[in-house]
Amino acid sequence: MNSVSARRARFVVATASLAAATLILTGCSGGKSGGSSDSGSAAKSITVGTTDTITSLDPAGSYDNGSLSVQVNVFPLLFDSPYGSPDVKPDIAESGSFVDPNTFEVKLKPGLKFSNGHDLTASDVKFTFDRQQAIGKSGADGGNGPSSLLANLDTTTVKDDSTVDFHLKVPNDQTFEQVLSSEAGFIVDEQVFSPTKLTPDNDIVKADAFAGQYKITSYKVNQLIEYKKYSGYKGLLAPAKTDTIIAKYYKDASNLKLDVQSGNIDAAYRSLSAQDVDSLKSNKNVTVTTGPGGEIRYIAFNFKTQPFGTGQTDADPAKALAVRQAVADLVDRDALSKLYKGTYTPLYSYVPDGLTGANTALKGLYGDGNGGPDKDKAAATLKAAGITSPVKLDITYNSDHYGPQSGDEYGLIKDQLASSGLFDVTVAGVENVQFSKDAPNDGYPVFQRGWFPDYADADNYLTPFFPQGGFLHNHYDNPQVDALITKELGDTDKDSRAKTIGDIQDLVAKDVDTVPLLQGTQVVVTGKDVKGAVLDASFKFRYATLSK
Repeated sequence: MNSVSARRARFVVATASLAAATLILTGCSGGKSGGSSDSGSAAKSITVGTTDTITSLDPAGSYDNGSLSVQVNVFPLLFDSPYGSPDVKPDIAESGSFVDPNTFEVKLKPGLKFSNGHDLTASDVKFTFDRQQAIGKSGADGGNGPSSLLANLDTTTVKDDSTVDFHLKVPNDQTFEQVLSSEAGFIVDEQVFSPTKLTPDNDIVKADAFAGQYKITSYKVNQLIEYKKYSGYKGLLAPAKTDTIIAKYYKDASNLKLDVQSGNIDAAYRSLSAQDVDSLKSNKNVTVTTGPGGEIRYIAFNFKTQPFGTGQTDADPAKALAVRQAVADLVDRDALSKLYKGTYTPLYSYVPDGLTGANTALKGLYGDGNGGPDKDKAAATLKAAGITSPVKLDITYNSDHYGPQSGDEYGLIKDQLASSGLFDVTVAGVENVQFSKDAPNDGYPVFQRGWFPDYADADNYLTPFFPQGGFLHNHYDNPQVDALITKELGDTDKDSRAKTIGDIQDLVAKDVDTVPLLQGTQVVVTGKDVKGAVLDASFKFRYATLSK
């Protein structure tokens, strides 16, 4: 695998980050959706509200949840996750496999077409990946595209109209199917999209260049989108159950809550506050559905600038380790979860629950052995390392990127650590612009981080993080961990790979370069008459299962 620094982190604004209360769609009907479909049937439409925003409909020009939420419903993938599964299977591909260690060959299903009638062939697939790489390399994506996910892709060649060969730099890449299921893998129409620059949203809609479960028939960016069921969809998933989906975009989460609880819309997906979600759980008019979330939140240590770090005058690796372990002994994840009303749940390892290979490596290793804090154990850890006086600990959190409750979260962490008498803690919030510059440049000894995955594979929580400090640039270095990561990437035996992923987490847990805290759950709130909301480890909300 290429340098992990080439991978781009997709940080997440936490669910509680949106505050103001103005509905953009002043021209939209506030009444509940319904009526006939474009085919004249009696099927009702469903309206989904969101506070997410779209950067670009063009898959080469966006790398954010708001854009992804549209793209997953209208563009096909070669591989995708079945409902309820973190693993992937061929989507519009008929098959896919390594024909040699460096060549992954995909055969397309026969008779594929875009909704405008254009044939979808191997040439479109090659065009898709060539343009992703070209646009990313030239910077035509404005730095917003997902081309870094294709770091291991060397070239793409067409064998015949239905066969494509992906030539990889590193052999037997076991994540490549997942990469094909990511935002870098949406297949586009070469007769519509530019090969070297982004294609405007309205041009894509006008050209009817879709081949997912839905196509877009009306589009006002970040205001209103109308989706119609695409009858020619031939992917892995079942055809859409509802003919028409309307997506309404809100600037304010409180208005989103008001509309879903009053029945003005049928569903609300991203991003209601934790308090709003909690209050809606007791509302008889709606159903709150939660699912595994890929977002994780954690405390990161800089091995150079942390107490007793390598850059300190009193540098001592054993004492530095003891500090990190004592912090891990003291954090109370259940209390942090309650702060978020259960929309985040305790996380005891580096790979979140729901993914193959996930474990709870830190749960038995630190605290009371059952996930709770343990002051006596923390004190013993510090004493054994020769630390007898309270350790000064300066923690920095991002004040405007992970949601307004970050201040409360880190205030609580401060209380948990300081109340032990083992740490003298200061906590400071820094705005994202400055935080993003400082954190990877030794700016903070201990700091907040969050992560949202690119795809549903455990490696997406390992490779970007740990070899040579990963994207954290925190100077963590464990050659044994690096070797195991290389091993799991190319391990074709699923059971063996899962064991190796577990071994990696166990090793890192002993070093505890970061302290995992919370795993975000996905939440969708639907009206009582709405069925089929599915939130799973694909981390994609697909409208096609919704019905009423």
